[in-house]
Amino acid sequence: MSGPIYLDYCATTPVHPQVKDAVLPLLNEQYGNPSSMHKIGMQANILLTDARRAVAEGLGCSNDEIYFTSGATEADNLALFGVMRQFEPGKAHLVTTEIEHHAILHAAQQLEREGYHVSYLPVDSHGIVDPQDLVKLIRPETKLVSVMMVNNEVGSIQPLQEIGAITSQHGILLHTDAVQGVGLLDLDLAALHIDLLSVSAHKIYGLKGVGALFIREGVQVLPCLYGGPQEKTIRPGTENLPGIVSLAEAVKVVGSEKQKERKRLSELRSWFIEGLRNRIEGVIINTPVHSSPHVLSVSFPGASAEMMQVRLSRENIAVSLGSACNSKEVAPSHVLVAMGLSRGQIEGTIRISFGYPTTQEELEKFLELIPTIWRRSKFTDG
Repeated sequence: MSGPIYLDYCATTPVHPQVKDAVLPLLNEQYGNPSSMHKIGMQANILLTDARRAVAEGLGCSNDEIYFTSGATEADNLALFGVMRQFEPGKAHLVTTEIEHHAILHAAQQLEREGYHVSYLPVDSHGIVDPQDLVKLIRPETKLVSVMMVNNEVGSIQPLQEIGAITSQHGILLHTDAVQGVGLLDLDLAALHIDLLSVSAHKIYGLKGVGALFIREGVQVLPCLYGGPQEKTIRPGTENLPGIVSLAEAVKVVGSEKQKERKRLSELRSWFIEGLRNRIEGVIINTPVHSSPHVLSVSFPGASAEMMQVRLSRENIAVSLGSACNSKEVAPSHVLVAMGLSRGQIEGTIRISFGYPTTQEELEKFLELIPTIWRRSKFTDG
């Protein structure tokens, strides 16, 4: 194979052809501002209304419960700050987990700096929360619980139904970051007792820079931004209409393909795991059985994941590290630390994630190259 092999779909996905076809007219003739009162603006407003309806239908909620944002990071921030800042610091308590995306964790840390109380649920060795731990953390002042649907590093699926039953019983709001879950998992907002839910377009074959927050009717959320009347003032600013249309079309695409793609990726991942175990002695699969089929976290014994990533990239294969990188250092993954993995195991971990374009032929090429790349990336080889 001469082309690139992309195995980092948790980071971002390519734009689906159907999404591209839906967006192109908005870059040419349908460029109006949905807030403008002339014909071109009103045509844009119709597109915005249709997109909102499509996203609402995909999530199983009403049109009025969808608020468009610049992405899931903003949606997550809006959920946490928008709920918690209605209360005085010191008189409101947030519960989240140790393995959330940084859009949640860093927002929670900011709330702590502002004087709010925050508790962090631990996870087991499979990266899954025990709902009974939540029961122990609930206080009279607990206002919000935020638990992700699917972990972005290991793919573990959280027991939202049990968690939702607990929050509902105690009159506490429940938010979930569904970025990695909405594309492949079935979703019933009412059955799960979800009050707020974040999604991102570019994780489900839409454009980057757009997402949405579901806010259940009757739930009060303060805005984080101030400006015009867009999104009922909860999220002011001229709507990113091409992005919003891409999100709506992407929701349609993944909704129609969800069942078939979930089965295909489950089978493909099982075959791939068997191939890894046959080729690499001592390889460890960190992803639990109860997980979304598009994610696979793998620890290669004695290896530097960073060097493996570099060598795979030279072979035109894209994967992600099992560590969170910034400009100054490579820090151990907070998810893998929370799961109890050793430092050596974490340092040898890469994340492989699959998508619509992933083929068995691509994975066969990966399996063909990985023994050599692993051996050359082992610390003992200097």
